[in-house]
Amino acid sequence: MKKRIVVASLVATVVTVALTLTACKSSGPKMVQLSGAGSTFVYPAMSRWVLAFSQAHPNVQINYQSIGSGGGVQQVKAGTVDFGASDYPLMADALSQMKPVVQIPETAGPVCITYNLPALKQPLKLSAGVIAGIYLGKITNWQDKEIAADNPGVKLPKEPIVVAHRSDGSGTTAAFTSYLSSVSPEWKTKVGHGGSVSWPVGLGGKGNEGVTGLVKQSPGAFGYVELAYALENNLPVAQVKNQAGNYITPSTESTTAAISAFTAELAKDPRSPIVNAPATAPQAYPISTLTFLIVPKDGTNKVNREALKSFLEYVITDGQAVANKLHYAPLPDGVKEFDEQQIKDLTVNGQPL
Repeated sequence: MKKRIVVASLVATVVTVALTLTACKSSGPKMVQLSGAGSTFVYPAMSRWVLAFSQAHPNVQINYQSIGSGGGVQQVKAGTVDFGASDYPLMADALSQMKPVVQIPETAGPVCITYNLPALKQPLKLSAGVIAGIYLGKITNWQDKEIAADNPGVKLPKEPIVVAHRSDGSGTTAAFTSYLSSVSPEWKTKVGHGGSVSWPVGLGGKGNEGVTGLVKQSPGAFGYVELAYALENNLPVAQVKNQAGNYITPSTESTTAAISAFTAELAKDPRSPIVNAPATAPQAYPISTLTFLIVPKDGTNKVNREALKSFLEYVITDGQAVANKLHYAPLPDGVKEFDEQQIKDLTVNGQPL
């Protein structure tokens, strides 16, 4: 049974919650302002986290700009925000070009395939070869024999596929192209993976919001977005064939199954990708990703840093249940323990918080 998601409008790109009581203005604690930017993938959860945390801490105002993972990383690098959010972790090359940061996995979720086919009453089924073929520009019509093979007996329209993808630096894209590189040698060779790639075909939209809008307004459209965006906009999502041969619906449970399939890898390095889980995980959704908070290791304002630390601790504890209601998968205990250590490593003027 599909649960209705109650979130702030996904069209909005900035969430700011300021809940200052009148009494606090004259005698309460001083207002603390924190700023963050980045992932649109995590925005539905982030908006709820900001709201809940600010209700419990009315002297803390958090402004989060949903501008894409690439933009968030750049703002952390420039020192213009207190934290960034990215659906891809930073590796050695990127880390060498910025001041020290800690990377805190905050939640996980599925990158779903959504489409605009109103006449289709049952979920579309897609194999890896079909998804790669569409984004390579080799499969261009909904009546292609490869799509038909995944959907026997289903009447599909004879109309062109309108391909939608991200136009900005995107962690959702990083996860999606990591999956395509894992399942398609041709994609890996010709395009590769990353937050920004040279797309062979398609129309670009900014943010998960932009891709969702393109799919919603374009008959025959086909795109990839975080699950909450599709559900909130009443768009269908495809079942994707995994390595076990099962067509899996993107959900909290199937993302959790993907995380569980990579327990050993995540224990060694929480930055490990969780796409294309092995056949030993028959219920795993194959296009799943962790998402990360990117936080400067050191800062100069003690009050702000203490408030930020409290927010981070909330996200990895009580915030997990909040995200779960929005179809994000909770973090496993091992990753949460890693997060707790990362938060302990935060400093202010070089001293422990």
